[in-house]
Amino acid sequence: MAAASSPVRLVHPKRFGDERGWFTEVYSEKAFEALGIPVRFVQDNHSLSRPVGTLRGLHYQTPPCGQDKLVRCIAGSIYDVAVDIRRDSPTYGKWVGAELSAENGLQLFIPIGFAHGFVTLTPDVQVTYKCSSLYAPAHDGGVRWNDPAIGIDWPLPEGVAPTLSPKDEKAQFLKDFVSPFDYDGHPLQPLEL
Repeated sequence: MAAASSPVRLVHPKRFGDERGWFTEVYSEKAFEALGIPVRFVQDNHSLSRPVGTLRGLHYQTPPCGQDKLVRCIAGSIYDVAVDIRRDSPTYGKWVGAELSAENGLQLFIPIGFAHGFVTLTPDVQVTYKCSSLYAPAHDGGVRWNDPAIGIDWPLPEGVAPTLSPKDEKAQFLKDFVSPFDYDGHPLQPLEL
């Protein structure tokens, strides 16, 4: 688990295995509260991305409809990223990322005030994520996935250009973004892998 002061957290659910396979508890409100993540989730999303290099992001929802997210990959693997977009944060525009896969079972908790995105590393990837607020189209926003001011090192295979939605191709650059998110005193820290 990442340091308690870091707002973005890599979660390592325990797996209990035997000759039949394994079992894991991926979410328990009580267990997450004990980890310092006291969030109630109200919506689950599930996506399928067929081609390698499908890139979704960088997305957020503005207040009062901001979304905390708990992301996991249930088929294949992704590189999952969170970018600090909280005004006055000393880590504004900085990012962290981790590989999430069906094999490793890791989850990434991304709180309100961070833009989220991922790129698929394998074909036919399925991702599920919990959200603390319902989808609100009027509050939906994005920052450009390849903004040089952020400088995300997307691990795209050599010669593979990302597959993007029209919305993500036209997302704004960080320099044009006026953040509605407040800094809470907890700077972004590196993830404990």
